[in-house]
Amino acid sequence: MKTMYHNPVLLQESVDGLNIKEDGIYVDVTFGGGGHSKEILKRLGSRGRLIAFDQDEDALENKIVDERFTLINENFRYIVQFLKFYGIRKVDGILADFGVSSHQFDKAERGFSTRFEAELDMRMNMKNEVSAHDVVNRYEFDDLRRILFEYGELRNANAIAKKLVEQREKSPLKTTGQLKEALQSFLPKSKEHKILAQVYQAIRIEVNQEIEVIKEFLLQTATLMEAGGRLSVLSYHSLEDRLVKRFIRAGQFEGEPVKDFYGNIDVPFKKIGGLIVPSSEEIVKNNRARSAKLRVAERI
Repeated sequence: MKTMYHNPVLLQESVDGLNIKEDGIYVDVTFGGGGHSKEILKRLGSRGRLIAFDQDEDALENKIVDERFTLINENFRYIVQFLKFYGIRKVDGILADFGVSSHQFDKAERGFSTRFEAELDMRMNMKNEVSAHDVVNRYEFDDLRRILFEYGELRNANAIAKKLVEQREKSPLKTTGQLKEALQSFLPKSKEHKILAQVYQAIRIEVNQEIEVIKEFLLQTATLMEAGGRLSVLSYHSLEDRLVKRFIRAGQFEGEPVKDFYGNIDVPFKKIGGLIVPSSEEIVKNNRARSAKLRVAERI
């Protein structure tokens, strides 16, 4: 029995961005429920090929039966390594949807959602050793403050980190309910959901090393992509989108890009079109789409 996943965001737009060739080789690095992969396969001919990645074992239940399709149960930070294993050194397009899957949010025991009482977990790959419990209960104050500020974009990260340390010294914080209770003084009714979402985002990003993974992945796309190949990337919060935007524009994530004698920047990609966001109609049908941003780039 296949696990239920919600509709993929910006489905047509993100796959259109790949400018698919019928006999090309493509990669969907965030398979999930398989929505994007199915659309890519519709546009491929008999000689085309699609490789998909997903580190969550639940996604394996959605595997597509098609001789042109291969699903790899690994983190996409290892994209070059595993494509080489399958004899692939160059591809014609890569699609990435960085959002947490609706399935992960809706499965209470995974601990991703503020809606459910569950153990603190938040691991996308259940084989990983570090969970949300470890972050909340074992991280030093300075590290907690850093991730709450950098990943949760919380201005009062210092006070929240201090509170968590005080509470865990009395008793370990084991569940989502206990975490919420510990933070109650920071959760006015009008902003409770927003602030909790920021705290959860910070912890989840740290647990899954999401920022490091995205950086490693993007840098590898330049070596993998054929000239004229397309990169189509969906992000859901400003941290991710800034990385994607800067990588496409400058080929790096920090500092000033290196210019030649004539002032030109040597970058691997050029942007295709502008920023694409969901229509109001799509947001009504799929609330998960409300914060999505799509950027497309072509290998030079």
